[in-house]
Amino acid sequence: MAEGPKLVAELLGSSRENILEVHAVKEWIKENAHLHNVVMTEVSESGLQKISQLKTPNQVVAVVKKYETGDTIIVKGKLSLVLDTIQDPGNLGTIIRIADWFGVEQIICSEDCADIYNPKVVQATMGSIARVKVFYTDLEEWLQSQKDIRIYAALLEGKDVTKIGSLKEGLIVIGNESKGISSKIIEFINERITIPRKGQAESLNAAVATGIILSHLGKVES
Repeated sequence: MAEGPKLVAELLGSSRENILEVHAVKEWIKENAHLHNVVMTEVSESGLQKISQLKTPNQVVAVVKKYETGDTIIVKGKLSLVLDTIQDPGNLGTIIRIADWFGVEQIICSEDCADIYNPKVVQATMGSIARVKVFYTDLEEWLQSQKDIRIYAALLEGKDVTKIGSLKEGLIVIGNESKGISSKIIEFINERITIPRKGQAESLNAAVATGIILSHLGKVES
């Protein structure tokens, strides 16, 4: 389920064929009368309240077909994110949105990451769920098979991320919100990277760190 005018508009713009049903108040339907090939059902504010998963429903709820990722994860020739136990739904959704911003097409998650279809994840992606492929796998086993690609890890100590330059290929591992990257995953790392700290904060939020790292490593070369 996707809720709210902005999120639903993003999904309609990216993948209208995945929208199975739309339930909305009269005003929203009137504003979107041009959507002829979308099944729309008018509901009252109280009706929207009953079907919504949010505390404060916002005009429209869409039922969306899950997005296909395929069975094969292809990492050669591209930059990919690898998430080790990101359990906060808001963080996962925001990371998906950040990946979309920087043109990262896929994210590989450990099996204990938050579920991509958790309502909070869906809302936080703000539509990027339609454009970024998210895979779930046994990270330890999968990383062990990645012999021909460089693996970077975001840690408190490592090479200054601002001095590495943009990457055209590689895996960037982001760790758990409180525990960081597990020791079993660190064994597969080729290079440790870090965001230089000037103040006294102990650490950065996982999604914030991802954004900063991709702002340097994910730059598009002119």
